[in-house]
Amino acid sequence: MVRGRHSEGGVAWAERAEAVRRACEELSRCIARPDVREGGRLLNRDLSWLEFNARVLYQAMDEGVPLLERVRFLAIFTSNLDEFVMKRVGYLRRQAIVRSAQVDGEGAVPVVEMLAAVRRSFEQLEEVQAWCYERSVRPALAQAGITLAGWGELDEGERSRVSAWFDRTVFPVLTPLAVDPGHRFPFISNLSSNLGVLMSEPGRSEPLFARIKVPAGLGIPWWVRVPGEGGAADGPGRGRFVMLQEVIRHNLGAVFPSMDVHEVMAFRVTRAAEGGDADRLLVDAENLLDFVETQLKQRRFASVIRLEVERGASRELVGNVVDMFKIQPEDTDNSQGLLDFRSLFEIADLPRADLKPRPWTPVVPARLVDKAASVFDVIRKGDVLVHHPYESFAESAERFIAQAAVDPSVIAIKQTIYRTSRDSPFVEHLIRAAEAGKQVACLVELRARFDEGRNVRLAQALEKAGVHVAYGVIGLKTHCKAALVVRREPEGLRSYAHLGTGNYNPATAQVYTDLGLLTCDPEITADVVDLFNLLTGRSRKADYRRLLVAPANMKRSFLEKIAREEHLAREHAAGRAPVGGRVIAKMNALQDIDVTRALYAASQAGAEVDLFVRGFCCLRPGVPGLSERIRVTSVVGRFLEHSRLFHFGAGRQDPMDGEWYIGSADWMFRNLEQRVEAVCPVTDAAARWKLWRLVQVMSGDRRNAWRLGSDGRYTLLTPAGEPEAGGPEAVGTFETLMREAGA
Repeated sequence: MVRGRHSEGGVAWAERAEAVRRACEELSRCIARPDVREGGRLLNRDLSWLEFNARVLYQAMDEGVPLLERVRFLAIFTSNLDEFVMKRVGYLRRQAIVRSAQVDGEGAVPVVEMLAAVRRSFEQLEEVQAWCYERSVRPALAQAGITLAGWGELDEGERSRVSAWFDRTVFPVLTPLAVDPGHRFPFISNLSSNLGVLMSEPGRSEPLFARIKVPAGLGIPWWVRVPGEGGAADGPGRGRFVMLQEVIRHNLGAVFPSMDVHEVMAFRVTRAAEGGDADRLLVDAENLLDFVETQLKQRRFASVIRLEVERGASRELVGNVVDMFKIQPEDTDNSQGLLDFRSLFEIADLPRADLKPRPWTPVVPARLVDKAASVFDVIRKGDVLVHHPYESFAESAERFIAQAAVDPSVIAIKQTIYRTSRDSPFVEHLIRAAEAGKQVACLVELRARFDEGRNVRLAQALEKAGVHVAYGVIGLKTHCKAALVVRREPEGLRSYAHLGTGNYNPATAQVYTDLGLLTCDPEITADVVDLFNLLTGRSRKADYRRLLVAPANMKRSFLEKIAREEHLAREHAAGRAPVGGRVIAKMNALQDIDVTRALYAASQAGAEVDLFVRGFCCLRPGVPGLSERIRVTSVVGRFLEHSRLFHFGAGRQDPMDGEWYIGSADWMFRNLEQRVEAVCPVTDAAARWKLWRLVQVMSGDRRNAWRLGSDGRYTLLTPAGEPEAGGPEAVGTFETLMREAGA
């Protein structure tokens, strides 16, 4: 474990670096590495994705992270892994069925081998997770007055009081379902926790099976606080807690009276995210809304791709469940710790400020401090670049749409929605604007993975209010983040736009880092008008003035810009240009092979390439003769790095004079060729300085930054010597930017 990493003084940095090295090696051993991973020009996407989740798990292992934040990272690790299994393991299983092979770099790995490698990797990571919970986090919680107890650790009085609570609160909700010739095996919902019970009637040996769904989330907690004597409770954020499934397990006498219970097994199932033919069927669909609703219903019954069972379960009971699901034995895993670590989100939310990071309230951007001022007056004086969550989302993006909804000079509002919160203020503002007689259009992406149901309901509510709702371009997901406001002003109509890197979601804006640009630049806003014509009409515009729009011109433009940096590097090496090539890019994932090849060529020519890739990265940096001038860094910590920015030197010595862009697209094939994306130039000097400062801070980070090696392994960077107090070397990206925002 790593100790004392938040302290800025008196830290033995050499000792810390050694502890970090040991922890990284422990995590690195968890990731399987087929030979092609070492020899190919690309790293494997799925193993790189698991590498990212290992970096998330490291946050839970780090004893320098506040305790309840470590608890939260244990839950996030499982949530991320669930998504990986649903998406990627489901995909690999479908490929294995048709005996296909997955392309990996310039060779191919048999799908069966790849499937075995990813399973082995995430199972080993789960072993580390369980060890971290049992040996480090759980004891630390107990020392802090939060005891996560097993049923056997409760005394008689505590058991009695919890059982009385069970009788009042849980028993009426339970629905035990028998399985026998007269009762079919019940439907088991995705990611639900269940108890399988093997029993018999008194005096008879015939085994009988029943299933109980653990009803956590229906107003019933995952973790039950043990009442004190006389019903007394501990202080806020303290106490003894026992898992709901344990409470049910030890009160089965009330559920199956007069039956002999022989064995109880907790289990959990994961279903595939979707079938492989969804996109093909979509092309033939007559109504996108109906199609998505049908797909949602079908997803509930998607094939089971993973069965997790608790340790110690008998072969007979496990075999019964495996047979009922008609899955293969290799699809079954023994749970290494808690059956569902997502339950720890409840513990992480306990009101214990002393065990959490210091609270952060986003600051109002300096240009928007006067809340009485018109946001449109501010934008006319110059572009406004905001960086969330350091700067307020509510006082920038939300305020832009809120003021537009009530401004009598505004005649039209258009906005895209990919993901938003349950009670989205944007929906409320758009409805208010439509009711006021303004022209309001909203592009709702119904196929945003795992948010389809919410977006269907949102689209229906907007349509009922008179908003013109579009669902996008058939065959392409709409992933761009854009809003357009048209105002009638003394000089005529003027358009204002917001273009961002993240969703219009007030909830995630508190924990995701994203960038947004407010502008009335006539060329940019004219492009945004054309963009919405593409989304709501039948435009097939291929060229834009300033925006890079996928799939029209974005990939081509990026490749041209990288090729220019390659040319500048060659010219500089030959003494014909004063400055070489330079590429800086920040994104969530990098997978597109054409972009990767272009970056390799730029590196070989002598261009310097710095990539900040938070998640998986298929590019192999640091390979002699291929990519030795490419550096890949991943920053993981308090906030989720989500912003995308791109910088190209363009032959200028000063980065402020080069080209800067922000936008919605990662360098992935799907973003560049299968989605509608928008990347916007940033020309304002103050805005460019803010982007350059972000790059400087992340480059200097020795607290949250990991460096990708050519072998696919990530190493947590540590200071070379005693770091400057308060700088990014000592406190990392997130703390540095919070301090600078609040200065």
